[in-house]
Amino acid sequence: MTENDDLDAIARELDREHVFHSWSAQAQPSSLVVASGRGCRVWDHAGREYLDFSSQLVNVNIGHQHPTVVEAIREQAELLTTIAPSTVNLARGEAAKRIVARAPDGFRKVFFTNGGADANENAIRMARLHTGRDKVLSTYRSYHGNTGAAIVSTGDWRRIPNEFARGHVHFFGPYLYRSEFWATTPEQESERALQHLRRVIESEGPSSIAAVLLESIPGTAGIMLPPPGYLAGVRELCDAHGILLILDEVMAGFGRTGRWFAFDGYDVRPDLITFAKGVNSGYIPTGGVIISDPIAKTFDERVFPGGLTYSGHPLAMASIVATLDAMQAEGVVENARAVGETAIGPALAGLAEKHEVIGEVRGEGVFWAMELVADRTTREPLAAADMGRLKAGMVERGLLPFVQDNRIHVVPPCVVTADEVAEAVAIYDEVLSTVGEN
Repeated sequence: MTENDDLDAIARELDREHVFHSWSAQAQPSSLVVASGRGCRVWDHAGREYLDFSSQLVNVNIGHQHPTVVEAIREQAELLTTIAPSTVNLARGEAAKRIVARAPDGFRKVFFTNGGADANENAIRMARLHTGRDKVLSTYRSYHGNTGAAIVSTGDWRRIPNEFARGHVHFFGPYLYRSEFWATTPEQESERALQHLRRVIESEGPSSIAAVLLESIPGTAGIMLPPPGYLAGVRELCDAHGILLILDEVMAGFGRTGRWFAFDGYDVRPDLITFAKGVNSGYIPTGGVIISDPIAKTFDERVFPGGLTYSGHPLAMASIVATLDAMQAEGVVENARAVGETAIGPALAGLAEKHEVIGEVRGEGVFWAMELVADRTTREPLAAADMGRLKAGMVERGLLPFVQDNRIHVVPPCVVTADEVAEAVAIYDEVLSTVGEN
């Protein structure tokens, strides 16, 4: 055993003894050690290399250890490591300026948070205070974070043990592959999903609803692109009843879809935009709410009853400035779009033709999902045990996958190359060929 193998063993032992992991049964920790990274690859202490097609938690958009961002953090640390959020700080202002420059017209203010969950938490708070209403509507197939209101806005199983916040109502969003509305075309799915939402709004009482909270493109729930007219239709419903529209861009934003914001491709303008993850690739924890002018004005003379010790933390702000500048200069968003159109999309379509286990492929940019089924006719999801074996097989072959339920999410950094896509697809191909083997 080498010294580096010893470091891997020490890391595992320390983790097993002292670290409490999120969303996990603690007796079953991960054995994967990550010691360093660069671009789309990470290594353990012994030098074993993995191609990262998870972007960790779909956040390392600019890739691991981008030298410009690392240097910006170092320079800011030498200048000022931390400061209270009530102060004025140049890095904070520069970060906010760059963010609103990519938002629609009429958004001039940013409230900075520590991540995506508290971004959604504070957007909900702003919506309630601005409208004087209480209820928030969100979809069952969604994930909005692990704080009080954010986790109850979430629709998946993680909401159920945590339902302590008030005023949350769920509805079904569009998902044509497993339509709740007996739809057979995207247009039908959009029309019927909107009618469903209309009835939920009417039944809940429009005057009681502060906001509809949606992921522009649901991420963890399955990377489900909204069908034609859906987001615009939600906007119309909100406008008709004085309801605010909050679009959660935490996972989909800042290049992931091949656009700065995912909603830019869907003819919709929200009232509040939440972000985190890709804004600085998670190099320092940060997130925020981009606030439309009418909502920001609500708090010109009225105290906003929210804040965080690390709101607009200088190290995080410096990393945002460096990330967004580097993404602009290096054409990172354009690369994500091009790679999705010319490499990932065609390659996954080819896999679907070859492997009966792939029920559907969907996505754009570097934001894709392969939905795996036991039977294409019934669309029965592939069993959890099979998904576990597939995940293990990918890791054994040097690929870090993002596996969720019966799906493989293909979500590499936005800087991924066509050659790296081909390398990953070859591993997907090999592992998918083992389905059904004992």
